Amino acid sequence: MATEKGTVCVTGGTGFIGSWLIFRLLDQGYSVRTTVRSDPEHKKDTSFLTSLPGASERLQIFCADLSNPESFDSAMEGCTGVFLVATPVDFEDREPEEIVTERSVNGAIGILKACLNSKTVKRIVYTSSASTVQFTSNKDVKEVDERFWSDVDYIKALRPYGGSYVLSKTLTEKAVLEFSDKNGLGVVTLIPSFVVGPFICPKLPGSVRTSLALVYGNVEEYKFIVDLSMVHVEDVARAHIFLFEHGDAKGRYNCSADEITIQKMSELLSAKYPEFEIPSKDSLKEIEGYKIPSVSSKKLLDCGFKFEYGIEDMFSGAIQCCKEKGYL
Repeated sequence: MATEKGTVCVTGGTGFIGSWLIFRLLDQGYSVRTTVRSDPEHKKDTSFLTSLPGASERLQIFCADLSNPESFDSAMEGCTGVFLVATPVDFEDREPEEIVTERSVNGAIGILKACLNSKTVKRIVYTSSASTVQFTSNKDVKEVDERFWSDVDYIKALRPYGGSYVLSKTLTEKAVLEFSDKNGLGVVTLIPSFVVGPFICPKLPGSVRTSLALVYGNVEEYKFIVDLSMVHVEDVARAHIFLFEHGDAKGRYNCSADEITIQKMSELLSAKYPEFEIPSKDSLKEIEGYKIPSVSSKKLLDCGFKFEYGIEDMFSGAIQCCKEKGYL
């Protein structure tokens, strides 16, 4: 299974980011292992992964679950790098925040321990979220860089949509960095903003659905896209690999290509997609949403990374893919 590029593991390979990352790693000559949750009844279809170019020769799928971190040991064995993408997602807050956070932190630390035990893993890229930097109680902050951390008490008081996700991602990233510092692990964290674009996985990703709220007419989601920092899924995958291969990279890296207001979004979509009934920008003036700062990617850009896709690419890729998969 080994190739010149070596063997790496992607946890959470069936998700939006994980599957696209596997696609790009295979394309670049890596041998890839990925983990999916155990499926005793064999109902889970992974053909969208096994049919990727190069997958028949260089992709292995392992069963593992964040609630049982030791289940990741066999997938890590012999790997030189790990992309820690898997995370509990509970935007509807069906479970108490404490339970989601405990599962997320314990799962991530368990995987890091498996990396230590492997004796072969040299570098780990942890997939964080812009929600770990954007929720600051300081209303005067217009832009955040990697020095910012979301305020846990502020999040609990604000109770935003998906609050348990925001809290768990913030506390998990802190735990990951603390554990790696204590144990000498080579961990960097990538902090993407709203990820949009085409998708390999069969399920419609939540961030794609929300970004297309004007197309779908999901009025209840308009408040989430009043001011939106965005990044194309291809650039997110490229940034993961860039940080993995960039030996000098250290710490946290924001990954956000551009931002757009809901009114600009209305103009862009109505001009490019007349077949959809997009609300006029004037009708959206009164929409009130979360006032969160934009995300600076200066640190990532200063390392030499370049974003290849803009806002129009994100929407066109997402809409075309939704049409092809029957979601539009």
